[in-house]
Amino acid sequence: MNPTAFSHGAVLSASLIVTIGAQNAFVLRQGIMRSHVGKIVALCSLSDFVLIAAGVGGASTLAARYPRFVEFVLYAGLAYLAWFGIGALSRALRPGHAVMEVQGDGAGPNGQSAWAAVLTTLALTWLNPHVYLDAMLLIGTAGAREPENARVAFALGAMAASLVWFVSIGYGARFLAPLFRKASAWRLLDGATGGMVLLVAATQLR
Repeated sequence: MNPTAFSHGAVLSASLIVTIGAQNAFVLRQGIMRSHVGKIVALCSLSDFVLIAAGVGGASTLAARYPRFVEFVLYAGLAYLAWFGIGALSRALRPGHAVMEVQGDGAGPNGQSAWAAVLTTLALTWLNPHVYLDAMLLIGTAGAREPENARVAFALGAMAASLVWFVSIGYGARFLAPLFRKASAWRLLDGATGGMVLLVAATQLR
């Protein structure tokens, strides 16, 4: 194990992932509600593992040869982000915004099943253009600059940072639960999330 390459991967991954994007906002929301947190954290982490491994393994080079594919993924993801952002803003502006009580690992506050939570997690992960730009292209390109015998350590460092982040926000969010017993807190979270997601989508348009 090359500790220098491991730390390079961990620092780069942490700097890219520690933003409250659509995926992270969903994980935070589910963590506050204590709804299907383990499944969501596992899916987000495993998805990042696959993307980081693919990027460091050469998928970034393949994507560079097929820019139209990257463009298609980008705009499909932007459309989804716009839909997600508008939905979050509509919840924030709704006069009758309900207080979401903290629950166990059953259905969510709106009767959300485990399958619904899993499908939402997969959609927010795999339809998000930043996942491909960050996990595959940026981390993959940086990994390619490492010596060949250090690339595995670099990838493992990036994966470790991703796992720590998702576990932290998924299970650490429950400590914010007392703040979110008020509808105003949920409206603020939804409003900030919706505005941020729409801003991200708008800035990616060319």
